Amino acid sequence: MKSLRTPTAVLNPLRSSAAASAADDRLALNQRITRLDSEARLAAEQGDVTASARSILELLDCERRAGQSGPQVLQLIKPRA
Repeated sequence: MKSLRTPTAVLNPLRSSAAASAADDRLALNQRITRLDSEARLAAEQGDVTASARSILELLDCERRAGQSGPQVLQLIKPRA
């Protein structure tokens, strides 16, 4: 079943291009995570442990990067004058 996800930048055209770029990057990482998961499962079913492990490690790196792509708390706090 195909997902009907619309990029967030299309839903809100008033967002900054940096926010739209971050959303696009996150979407691309999520798509890559899904692909790597499928590759790891297929390699494991075929008995290719090395290829499966390589895909899993790359998948974990993508998950880490996707988790860090949002706004940082320190950037949201304004210093007092």
